Amino acid sequence: MPELPEVETVRRGLNQLTLKQKIVGGDVLLPRTVAYPHSLEEFLEGIQDHYLTAWQRRGKYLLAQLDSDSESFLGVHLRMTGQLLWMHQDEPLHKHTRVRIFFENHQELRFVDQRTFGQMWWVPPNKPVETVITGLAKLAVDPFAAEFTVDYLAEKLKNRRRPIKTALLDQSVVAGLGNIYADEALFMSRIRPETQCTELTRSHIQKLHPAIVQVLTNSIEAGGTTFSNFLNVQGVNGNYGGVALVYNRTGQPCRICGSPIQRIRLGGRSSHFCLECQK
Repeated sequence: MPELPEVETVRRGLNQLTLKQKIVGGDVLLPRTVAYPHSLEEFLEGIQDHYLTAWQRRGKYLLAQLDSDSESFLGVHLRMTGQLLWMHQDEPLHKHTRVRIFFENHQELRFVDQRTFGQMWWVPPNKPVETVITGLAKLAVDPFAAEFTVDYLAEKLKNRRRPIKTALLDQSVVAGLGNIYADEALFMSRIRPETQCTELTRSHIQKLHPAIVQVLTNSIEAGGTTFSNFLNVQGVNGNYGGVALVYNRTGQPCRICGSPIQRIRLGGRSSHFCLECQK
C-alpha cells in the first residue's frame, strides 16, 4: 500500500505536471471508484472546465484544489494498489484503469487500480471537505507538522494496551505511517515491534519520534518504495526498497550486526526486525 512517502512523491509530481491544466472531460470505467457524489454525471460535471491549482497531502489522501478562488476539491486515496499516471490520451489503456480525467492538449490523468480499493471524490464548494471525505476527520497530526512533537507522540501512545507496531499503523496516532516505515522507524529506534505501548519509556519515545521523521524523509528523497506496483505519476519506480533496513528482508543479514532479519505477524500484518539490535 502506498504510504506517506509514496503519496508525497505523487503529490510533488502532480504539482510539477498538472497545475494550471484545464479539465475538459472524463470517463469513469469502474463506478464504485467514485465515492462521492453518487451520480457519476455529477462527478464529471463537477470537475469539468476547472483548473488544477494546487495538490495537497493529508496523511495518505491527495486533495487538488479546483481554481484558486474555489472551495471545490478533487480528492484521491490510492489505497493498496492505486496509481495516478499523467500521460497522453493515445497511450494504450491499462487493464486496470478505473477513472480517466481529460485535459487540454490531449493529456490525461489516469487512475489505475488493480485491487479496486482506491477512491475518488468531488467535493462541492458548499461542503466542508471533512464532511465528504470523512476519513480526514480521524487523521492524527502529520509527521512533518510542527505539532508532531515528542510530547504529542507520548500522549497518543499513553495507556494504549497493544503492540507499538500496531499502534503506529493507526492513522489517529500518526497520519500517513504504514507497514514499511513503521518497521523501519522501530529498527532505527531499537524497539521491538511487539513491545506494548504501556512498556515504552520517555527515552523510547524520544528515539522513536525522530526515527519516524527521518525514515519518511529518507524515503521521500528516494522517490518512495516499490515492493509491488508503486509508480510515480510518470510511471517510474521508487528507490527506497533497495536500502530498506529491515522491511521485506526476512532471513537476510542485519545491516548493523549481521544477524538474520526476523519476521512475525502482528494484527494480521508482517513485522520485520532484528533480534540483536532491537531489545
